[in-house]
Amino acid sequence: MSKAGYYGDFGGAFIPEVLVSAFQELVEAFDQARADPSFWQEYVDLMSTYSCRPTPITYAGNLTRHFGWARIYIKREDLNHTGAHKANNVIGQGLLVKRMGKSRVIAETGAGQHGVATATMAAKFGFQCTIYMGEVDVARQRPNVFWMQRLGAEVIPVRDGSRTLKDAINEAFRDWVTHVDDTHYVLGTACGPHPFPEMVSYFQSIIGKEARGQILACEGRLPSRVYACVGGGSNALGIFSSFLDDPVELVGVEAGGRGLDTEAHASRLACGDASVGVAQGYKSFFLQDRDGQMKETHSIAAGLDYVGVSPVLASLHEQKKVRFEAATDREVLDAFSLTLKNEGVIPALESAHAFAQAFKEAPALSKDDILLINQSGRGDKDIFTIADALDDPEWKDFILGKAADYHA
Repeated sequence: MSKAGYYGDFGGAFIPEVLVSAFQELVEAFDQARADPSFWQEYVDLMSTYSCRPTPITYAGNLTRHFGWARIYIKREDLNHTGAHKANNVIGQGLLVKRMGKSRVIAETGAGQHGVATATMAAKFGFQCTIYMGEVDVARQRPNVFWMQRLGAEVIPVRDGSRTLKDAINEAFRDWVTHVDDTHYVLGTACGPHPFPEMVSYFQSIIGKEARGQILACEGRLPSRVYACVGGGSNALGIFSSFLDDPVELVGVEAGGRGLDTEAHASRLACGDASVGVAQGYKSFFLQDRDGQMKETHSIAAGLDYVGVSPVLASLHEQKKVRFEAATDREVLDAFSLTLKNEGVIPALESAHAFAQAFKEAPALSKDDILLINQSGRGDKDIFTIADALDDPEWKDFILGKAADYHA
């Protein structure tokens, strides 16, 4: 970081005057906590007793044999509490909320995993909780909406703009502006104004710390490549953080949607369509038109359907420390099915982007190569989207039957 809140030319805190005091309070609380060794230990202890950490790495022997050469390992963030890496960040931020003495948390969510994790944390710590979620995402992630509400959170559908993650973030900031005294915004990814990119990366670094030791214990050496999907960037930064100074190729995989030759994708760094701008409080690459208006994005994975990318990753991209690729919806579904049938593992559609890119590259590698894929979440949440995409006739009959039951 060149100066506080900046990563090279990216980052910053472009915030309204009304939020300056809230951000100053948060920066101070985070700096004090990070300087206190007991805070990290409290965090690790809570994650181990409440959230099943450390999550294991799994040797994917069947996939290794399927591709014939490179040894494939999977970092199992799907086994984290609430089914994804999101718990790492929200539990850490929850401990900060307690330190600041606030009673209410708000959050945005796309795929719903961050929303469920925030609602879970709020129930654990006794906070009031409001979740903003794009109306499109509410429809395609209804099971997660159900659980957020059962956990006691108020879920507010956002009907502005593209009605997806970008718009949910906008609404969460509007809420925070009017409730700064008692409310903390639990931003879910490594984007937004300082200190969020740094803070979220800090809590997610637990993934990389564990994975590095685990792969060394299994293989006695580091992996050749590490793959992670990239929406905002929190799970990618989490696992990449412990390999940045090693001779390991880091591969971030964005949403190729219906193809990079179409407008229906969410690839910022792999396709070259994005440009540098300032939005939602930070400077980074965004998919925007010549007038600086944000474009609509598309991904089969709600959690990757986002117009911007972490300023940390933008800087690593410019430094060529991370290579960025994109996987299309079709490639993702194929990788999902291959993983499910060969390993009995159900990756989230977001995570399946990382699998798809690894599978494209594995056949060209040697038997001496080791690939590590970060499975950021489990795919149970995606059952409606996947069944629809696969045009499963028995699932359609089931849904029609349930609809008939409700109308009976």
